[in-house]
Amino acid sequence: MDTKCSVFIAASVDGFIARPDGNIEWLHRPEYECPVLRGLTYDEFMTTVDALVMGRKTLDKVLSFPEWPYENTRVVVLSRGEVVLPPELRDHVDVLAGDPLLIVAQLAAQGLKHLYIDGGQTIQAFLAAGLINEITITRIPVLLGKGIPLFSQLGGELNLSLIDSSASDNGFVQSRYQVLAQACSVDKTGSDCGASRDLMTARTSFGA
Repeated sequence: MDTKCSVFIAASVDGFIARPDGNIEWLHRPEYECPVLRGLTYDEFMTTVDALVMGRKTLDKVLSFPEWPYENTRVVVLSRGEVVLPPELRDHVDVLAGDPLLIVAQLAAQGLKHLYIDGGQTIQAFLAAGLINEITITRIPVLLGKGIPLFSQLGGELNLSLIDSSASDNGFVQSRYQVLAQACSVDKTGSDCGASRDLMTARTSFGA
């Protein structure tokens, strides 16, 4: 499959992408304002993206923003339930349901070459299915203590290779990784990582 799937996300130093209630205001503190952010910027990344794939909870959060932030980007929402979109977004947002492999194959058949995968549970599902090629994480200099974790239910190890790392004057540290392979091992039940991955994919809903 030629379609590339990437993660571009910010997280606290202790690995949370939001507070327990989904709040992300801590990402926008005044002290984080910086004239130059080193590394791959969001705008640069988005110029390479053909579509943004997110879960239902992420969509709900984005809809709470004052303005729709993806005016020039196709958005695909993954949900097994009904999604009611505002009239002005119905021509810009597609709602799909299915296994991550089938979703990527369907989008690849439409000619999409680069997918931006966003939302905690959606990222975990695509990782578990072996679909993520590259992960860019920007660590924010704060310990939240609790919240929604970026990685929590992968079902196995993943080997990564560091592509680049950079630090900005505001304390942001960005690391970009290539996802190499899943580290397979046989557990006490005799299941290998492939079986664990299939089980994880089946259990994961596209809620985030």
